[in-house]
Amino acid sequence: MGSEFWRVRPARLRRWASNLAPTLAPAQRHGTIGGAMAKRDLTRQDSGSFVGVSAAPSPGASTSMNPFRVLLTHRNFRLFWIGQTLSLVGTWMQTMAQGWLALELTNNAFLVGLVASIGSLPILLLSLPAGVLADREHKLRLVTIAQTLLLVEALVLWWLTFTGHITIGWLLVLAAANGAIGAVEIPARQSMMIELVGREDLRDAIALNSSGFNLARILGPGVAAAVIANFGIAWCFGVNAISYFTVLLGLSLIRLPAWQPPLTTGSPLHGMLEGLRYIRATKKVATLIKFIAVFSVLGVPYITLMPVVARDLLGLDASGYGLLLSSLGVGGLSGALALAAVGGRLPRGKLLVASAYTYAFLLIMFSLVRAPWLAYPILLVTGFTMIITNAVVNSLLQSLVADQFRGRLMSVYSLISVGLSQVLGAFVAGAIASAIGVDWAIGGGAAIMLGFAMYAFRRESSWIVEEH
Repeated sequence: MGSEFWRVRPARLRRWASNLAPTLAPAQRHGTIGGAMAKRDLTRQDSGSFVGVSAAPSPGASTSMNPFRVLLTHRNFRLFWIGQTLSLVGTWMQTMAQGWLALELTNNAFLVGLVASIGSLPILLLSLPAGVLADREHKLRLVTIAQTLLLVEALVLWWLTFTGHITIGWLLVLAAANGAIGAVEIPARQSMMIELVGREDLRDAIALNSSGFNLARILGPGVAAAVIANFGIAWCFGVNAISYFTVLLGLSLIRLPAWQPPLTTGSPLHGMLEGLRYIRATKKVATLIKFIAVFSVLGVPYITLMPVVARDLLGLDASGYGLLLSSLGVGGLSGALALAAVGGRLPRGKLLVASAYTYAFLLIMFSLVRAPWLAYPILLVTGFTMIITNAVVNSLLQSLVADQFRGRLMSVYSLISVGLSQVLGAFVAGAIASAIGVDWAIGGGAAIMLGFAMYAFRRESSWIVEEH
């Protein structure tokens, strides 16, 4: 498959986008991602950057409301986004199938949560050194190697399930291997984003990247349910393995300027401690990290417990479980596209406050629902607010961080949002669900989230409200 497939005829699509999107007056922007920033050279040899990567504002960056503008403007991001989105369809198929397989093998809510927790334990343990690695090594090469290893892991899982040799022990081992690879891949991929689009389009690229994730969340569970019904659960893992070839093809076609190794001093341990000191000393970054910690640990495990909710509270089978995840994905996709379209027109701080309150309230409602026809629309809006919250926080963090600490900050972000949320959040939520019920595990955590948000936005983090 040649590179012409991936180029998507940008000139023609730009003309189409200009006809589709109305032209609005440029919105005033504040902070380090500024509308007044004409051009900024991102070449920093002390941070291991690419020579000549500029942040010149792209045409129509301030005026276009086309949510796909960043795809049309940046070829490298287009290659990355298309390949990753196709691959994520397979990843969501595996995520759904793995949770359902764990439930079939054990019939135990605690062990379903343990499978998710054990997969995130390596992220909790390895993310900080992986962040140092991302700041000191070639990010594109790191992502490519990690995606290749994930392909191998999916193939092994497919073979064991297809041949009938899969056990809960093997499922735990392979989930842990997946997490170890992800510990390196996530901070490298997150911190590579600025090299694909530049600073001016970083906010919209983060939102659009979330749209790909949620498009895959919509398609993946539905395809997985069909595959399970017609071919068996093993082929969800087989299709996921095949899907990795799409992202590897996209990564191989990306062309970046020559990479300059950073002029580093000190050991990896020194680099880790330096990054942690920077986060602690930068008050706004530290505040956002605390917010992420509370909302990740308490607000994400409901996804891990979704198989239990589907079967025990809503009386659904694997197809109904897939529809629950798809509803969440449709909402997330809508939220990501809406955020990419409005760009810098809405104050990020006020948007974060509104989405955080709504997110927590909807999770409380979801924990009380016993009818599928009510659960689907609640999850739809929950997905919308969850993605808005996550994307705005990510955007605020990346606009505040110094370039030489970007990989280490993203490693702390992934440690909390993926590692802590699953290792601590899913583990505790699974234990609570087994002891007193999955509704209490989800609703109780959401109530604490809501209380924390009310306290934080009025007192400790009141500056967020004024952020643009």
